[in-house]
Amino acid sequence: MARYTGPDCRLCRREKTKLFLKGSKCEGPKCPVERRPYPPGEHGRGRTKESEYLLQLREKQKARRIYGVLEAQFHNYYEEASRRKGITGEVLLQLLETRLDNVVYRGGLARSRDQARQLVRHSHIAVNSRKVNIPSYQVKPGDVVQVKEKMRGNLNVHESIQLQTGRPHPGWLELNAGEAKLTVNSVPTRDQVEVPLQEQLIVELYSK
Repeated sequence: MARYTGPDCRLCRREKTKLFLKGSKCEGPKCPVERRPYPPGEHGRGRTKESEYLLQLREKQKARRIYGVLEAQFHNYYEEASRRKGITGEVLLQLLETRLDNVVYRGGLARSRDQARQLVRHSHIAVNSRKVNIPSYQVKPGDVVQVKEKMRGNLNVHESIQLQTGRPHPGWLELNAGEAKLTVNSVPTRDQVEVPLQEQLIVELYSK
Protein backbone atom coordinates (compact mmCIF):
# COMPACT_ATOMS: atom_id res chain seq x y z
CA MET A 1 0.00 0.00 0.00
CA ALA A 2 1.30 3.46 -0.93
CA ARG A 3 1.82 5.86 1.95
CA TYR A 4 3.87 8.91 2.87
CA THR A 5 7.18 7.94 4.48
CA GLY A 6 8.91 11.32 4.72
CA PRO A 7 9.27 13.62 7.76
CA ASP A 8 5.89 14.52 9.30
CA CYS A 9 7.17 17.93 10.38
CA ARG A 10 7.81 18.78 6.73
CA LEU A 11 4.06 18.45 6.11
CA CYS A 12 3.27 20.86 8.94
CA ARG A 13 5.76 23.39 7.58
CA ARG A 14 4.25 23.08 4.10
CA GLU A 15 0.84 24.05 5.49
CA LYS A 16 2.44 26.71 7.73
CA THR A 17 0.52 25.45 10.76
CA LYS A 18 0.75 22.66 13.32
CA LEU A 19 -1.09 19.54 12.20
CA PHE A 20 -0.14 17.67 15.42
CA LEU A 21 1.28 14.66 13.57
CA LYS A 22 4.07 13.98 16.08
CA GLY A 23 2.19 13.89 19.37
CA SER A 24 3.96 15.59 22.28
CA LYS A 25 6.75 16.96 20.05
CA CYS A 26 4.24 19.34 18.47
CA GLU A 27 3.55 20.93 21.85
CA GLY A 28 7.19 21.48 22.78
CA PRO A 29 9.85 24.05 21.83
CA LYS A 30 11.52 21.64 19.38
CA CYS A 31 8.59 21.83 16.96
CA PRO A 32 10.08 22.87 13.55
CA VAL A 33 7.02 25.03 12.80
CA GLU A 34 7.98 27.24 15.73
CA ARG A 35 11.57 27.63 14.53
CA ARG A 36 10.93 27.75 10.78
CA PRO A 37 7.36 28.94 10.13
CA TYR A 38 7.65 28.82 6.35
CA PRO A 39 7.34 26.05 3.72
CA PRO A 40 10.35 23.76 3.16
CA GLY A 41 12.59 24.03 0.11
CA GLU A 42 14.78 26.73 -1.37
CA HIS A 43 11.77 28.86 -2.35
CA GLY A 44 9.99 28.41 0.98
CA ARG A 45 10.55 32.00 2.08
CA GLY A 46 9.49 33.48 -1.24
CA ARG A 47 6.17 35.21 -1.74
CA THR A 48 3.31 33.09 -3.05
CA LYS A 49 0.46 34.65 -4.96
CA GLU A 50 -2.67 33.80 -3.00
CA SER A 51 -5.61 32.74 -5.17
CA GLU A 52 -9.01 31.23 -4.50
CA TYR A 53 -7.93 27.92 -5.99
CA LEU A 54 -4.73 27.85 -3.92
CA LEU A 55 -6.65 28.42 -0.69
CA GLN A 56 -9.04 25.60 -1.56
CA LEU A 57 -6.21 23.25 -2.54
CA ARG A 58 -4.21 23.94 0.61
CA GLU A 59 -7.29 23.28 2.77
CA LYS A 60 -7.85 19.94 1.06
CA GLN A 61 -4.18 19.00 1.45
CA LYS A 62 -4.27 20.02 5.09
CA ALA A 63 -7.27 17.73 5.73
CA ARG A 64 -5.57 14.82 3.94
CA ARG A 65 -2.42 15.22 5.97
CA ILE A 66 -4.16 15.60 9.31
CA TYR A 67 -6.03 12.32 8.86
CA GLY A 68 -3.27 10.52 6.93
CA VAL A 69 -5.43 9.79 3.88
CA LEU A 70 -4.21 9.39 0.29
CA GLU A 71 -5.68 11.41 -2.59
CA ALA A 72 -7.94 8.74 -4.10
CA GLN A 73 -9.23 7.69 -0.70
CA PHE A 74 -9.98 11.29 0.27
CA HIS A 75 -11.91 11.79 -2.98
CA ASN A 76 -13.95 8.67 -2.19
CA TYR A 77 -14.81 10.14 1.22
CA TYR A 78 -16.01 13.31 -0.51
CA GLU A 79 -18.15 11.32 -2.96
CA GLU A 80 -19.70 9.39 -0.07
CA ALA A 81 -20.35 12.60 1.87
CA SER A 82 -22.03 14.21 -1.16
CA ARG A 83 -24.44 11.26 -1.43
CA ARG A 84 -25.50 11.38 2.21
CA LYS A 85 -28.08 13.68 3.75
CA GLY A 86 -26.80 16.78 5.51
CA ILE A 87 -24.19 19.45 4.83
CA THR A 88 -21.52 17.84 2.65
CA GLY A 89 -18.55 19.45 4.41
CA GLU A 90 -19.74 18.42 7.86
CA VAL A 91 -20.55 14.87 6.73
CA LEU A 92 -17.06 14.64 5.20
CA LEU A 93 -15.47 15.53 8.54
CA GLN A 94 -17.73 13.03 10.34
CA LEU A 95 -16.56 10.26 8.00
CA LEU A 96 -12.92 11.16 8.66
CA GLU A 97 -13.43 11.48 12.43
CA THR A 98 -15.12 8.08 12.73
CA ARG A 99 -12.21 6.22 11.13
CA LEU A 100 -10.96 3.65 13.64
CA ASP A 101 -7.40 5.03 13.75
CA ASN A 102 -8.72 8.54 14.47
CA VAL A 103 -11.05 7.25 17.19
CA VAL A 104 -8.13 5.48 18.91
CA TYR A 105 -6.17 8.76 18.77
CA ARG A 106 -9.05 11.03 19.80
CA GLY A 107 -9.92 8.78 22.69
CA GLY A 108 -6.42 8.99 24.13
CA LEU A 109 -5.22 5.44 23.47
CA ALA A 110 -2.38 6.76 21.27
CA ARG A 111 -0.35 9.98 21.16
CA SER A 112 -0.65 10.48 17.41
CA ARG A 113 -2.67 9.16 14.50
CA ASP A 114 0.43 7.37 13.20
CA GLN A 115 0.76 5.52 16.49
CA ALA A 116 -2.96 4.75 16.48
CA ARG A 117 -2.74 3.44 12.91
CA GLN A 118 0.12 1.15 13.92
CA LEU A 119 -1.88 -0.25 16.84
CA VAL A 120 -4.77 -1.03 14.51
CA ARG A 121 -2.65 -2.56 11.74
CA HIS A 122 -0.81 -4.79 14.20
CA SER A 123 -4.15 -6.18 15.41
CA HIS A 124 -3.92 -4.71 18.91
CA ILE A 125 -7.38 -3.13 18.73
CA ALA A 126 -10.76 -4.83 19.02
CA VAL A 127 -14.18 -3.41 18.12
CA ASN A 128 -17.08 -5.01 19.97
CA SER A 129 -14.65 -7.77 21.09
CA ARG A 130 -13.69 -8.60 17.50
CA LYS A 131 -10.24 -7.98 16.00
CA VAL A 132 -10.16 -5.17 13.46
CA ASN A 133 -6.90 -4.34 11.67
CA ILE A 134 -8.25 -1.84 9.10
CA PRO A 135 -7.44 1.79 10.06
CA SER A 136 -10.23 3.15 7.82
CA TYR A 137 -12.90 0.99 9.50
CA GLN A 138 -15.93 3.19 10.26
CA VAL A 139 -17.14 3.02 13.85
CA LYS A 140 -20.79 3.58 14.71
CA PRO A 141 -22.63 4.86 17.80
CA GLY A 142 -22.70 2.10 20.39
CA ASP A 143 -19.41 0.50 19.27
CA VAL A 144 -16.84 -0.36 21.94
CA VAL A 145 -13.20 0.07 20.95
CA GLN A 146 -10.61 -1.52 23.22
CA VAL A 147 -6.89 -2.22 23.32
CA LYS A 148 -6.33 -5.97 23.56
CA GLU A 149 -5.32 -7.21 27.01
CA LYS A 150 -1.76 -8.19 26.04
CA MET A 151 -1.08 -4.60 24.94
CA ARG A 152 -2.63 -2.74 27.89
CA GLY A 153 0.66 -2.78 29.76
CA ASN A 154 2.54 -1.33 26.80
CA LEU A 155 4.46 1.80 27.82
CA ASN A 156 3.23 3.90 24.88
CA VAL A 157 -0.42 3.01 25.50
CA HIS A 158 -0.07 3.57 29.25
CA GLU A 159 1.59 6.97 28.81
CA SER A 160 -1.01 8.03 26.24
CA ILE A 161 -3.85 7.29 28.64
CA GLN A 162 -2.04 9.05 31.49
CA LEU A 163 -1.55 12.15 29.34
CA GLN A 164 -5.25 12.09 28.46
CA THR A 165 -6.31 12.03 32.11
CA GLY A 166 -7.51 15.46 33.19
CA ARG A 167 -7.61 16.88 29.65
CA PRO A 168 -10.78 17.92 27.79
CA HIS A 169 -12.26 14.84 26.16
CA PRO A 170 -14.41 14.60 22.99
CA GLY A 171 -18.03 14.51 24.07
CA TRP A 172 -18.89 11.80 21.55
CA LEU A 173 -16.38 9.36 23.06
CA GLU A 174 -16.28 7.88 26.57
CA LEU A 175 -12.94 6.60 27.92
CA ASN A 176 -12.57 3.87 30.51
CA ALA A 177 -8.89 4.36 31.36
CA GLY A 178 -8.61 1.28 33.57
CA GLU A 179 -9.70 -1.06 30.77
CA ALA A 180 -8.21 1.00 27.90
CA LYS A 181 -11.69 1.05 26.41
CA LEU A 182 -13.66 3.63 24.42
CA THR A 183 -17.39 3.77 23.88
CA VAL A 184 -18.71 5.66 20.86
CA ASN A 185 -21.69 7.59 22.20
CA SER A 186 -22.69 9.36 19.00
CA VAL A 187 -21.56 10.67 15.64
CA PRO A 188 -19.51 13.86 16.27
CA THR A 189 -21.13 17.20 15.54
CA ARG A 190 -19.15 19.95 13.81
CA ASP A 191 -18.51 21.67 17.14
CA GLN A 192 -16.91 18.46 18.44
CA VAL A 193 -14.52 18.10 15.49
CA GLU A 194 -11.46 19.97 16.76
CA VAL A 195 -9.46 20.38 13.58
CA PRO A 196 -8.34 23.73 12.07
CA LEU A 197 -10.20 23.25 8.79
CA GLN A 198 -12.61 25.25 6.64
CA GLU A 199 -14.45 22.35 5.08
CA GLN A 200 -16.50 24.61 2.81
CA LEU A 201 -13.33 25.39 0.83
CA ILE A 202 -12.85 21.67 0.19
CA VAL A 203 -16.42 21.34 -1.04
CA GLU A 204 -15.92 24.33 -3.36
CA LEU A 205 -12.74 22.74 -4.76
CA TYR A 206 -14.44 19.46 -5.63
CA SER A 207 -17.58 21.20 -6.92
CA LYS A 208 -15.71 22.87 -9.80
